[in-house]
Amino acid sequence: QVQLVESGGGLVQAGGSLGLSCAASGSIFAVNVMGWYRQAPGKQRELVARSDTSDGGTTYSDSVKGRFTISVDTAKYTAYLQMNSLSPEDTAVYYCNAATYYYNDSVGDIAEYHYWGQGTQVTVSS
Repeated sequence: QVQLVESGGGLVQAGGSLGLSCAASGSIFAVNVMGWYRQAPGKQRELVARSDTSDGGTTYSDSVKGRFTISVDTAKYTAYLQMNSLSPEDTAVYYCNAATYYYNDSVGDIAEYHYWGQGTQVTVSS
């Protein structure tokens, strides 16, 4: 089991910046990926950014590319999300995510098991 505790978030004006952090505990040796997702009211949860803990490779959604930066301190297993040039469209509950790889026999391929934080609200005012 992996537990995730988020901090940061809050209210910021459009154009401003905000940072989130997420500390993982428990079976952290099994964590392969740490990342952030978000869910706006009436919308599905979507990927914001994720980072592979083994090689530092990152993936960003097109909507945040160039504005948000994810980083992971693998010594502390803490993930950070620096959000710049925020717009009202970024308003959402942001969830920390940790994923571990496992082999799924039924599909014959590598799959991911996901752990989630409790979520933190980010509100951007216009």
